[in-house]
Amino acid sequence: MKEYLKRIYAMLIYLFLYAPILILIVFSFNASKSRGVWSGFTLHWYSELLKDRQILSALYNTILIAVLSALIATLIGTAAAIGIHNMKKLKKKVIMNLTYLPVVSPDIVTGLSLMILFVFVKLQLGFLSLLLAHITFNIPYVILSVLPKLKQLDKHLYEAALDLGATPLEAYRKVILPEIMPGVVTGMLLAFTLSLDDFVISFFTTGSGVSTLSITVYSMARRGINPKINAISTILFVTVLLLLIIVNIRMSGNHNKKER
Repeated sequence: MKEYLKRIYAMLIYLFLYAPILILIVFSFNASKSRGVWSGFTLHWYSELLKDRQILSALYNTILIAVLSALIATLIGTAAAIGIHNMKKLKKKVIMNLTYLPVVSPDIVTGLSLMILFVFVKLQLGFLSLLLAHITFNIPYVILSVLPKLKQLDKHLYEAALDLGATPLEAYRKVILPEIMPGVVTGMLLAFTLSLDDFVISFFTTGSGVSTLSITVYSMARRGINPKINAISTILFVTVLLLLIIVNIRMSGNHNKKER
């Protein structure tokens, strides 16, 4: 009986959380502009997205920044994770605390701080500042994704590769990197997802003429709820959901392999 009640309780919680999103998805296929009247199924609003230059430009910027920031953050974060892993205990603890700070800090604090920094160094707010901001907040997540895989490695694996004639670079590239690759890929997917979904930090660090989808949706919503917003939001939600499912499947698969 208790298990049955727990399941009902969990279902009610998830229903409360996702019912608004489900309604938004349903009304993205509504033929009417009305937000409360269903007048038939249509894909009209999705086709309208393809004709909206503002949305297409924002989509291009969003994907480009997400891909670039994920790749660069993955390179930097992986190298940083390897360095942190080889540190002494005290230094490692200090660096890990510093790594956690951007993760637990509110986005508005991070966004405002980065904006002040860019203004201080006289970097014009625009595409470059937006890309640097996304790389900055993505790096800690990559580090935290790669470090667990490094901890699972045999500490003598690197030394064995050197003893067999590999250079330090070859040992990392041919021995260490393949072993930690699941963590690297997970970190990259997580970085891409976070970049794709970010609004607050992007809002503070972008300039005129450069806009992401989240900023465009916010601007459109201020002028009234356009059905195209429902369609954009549906696409964003489904994209992020699929990426998170992929990340979770990879993490679960790695955990099962470790247990076996």
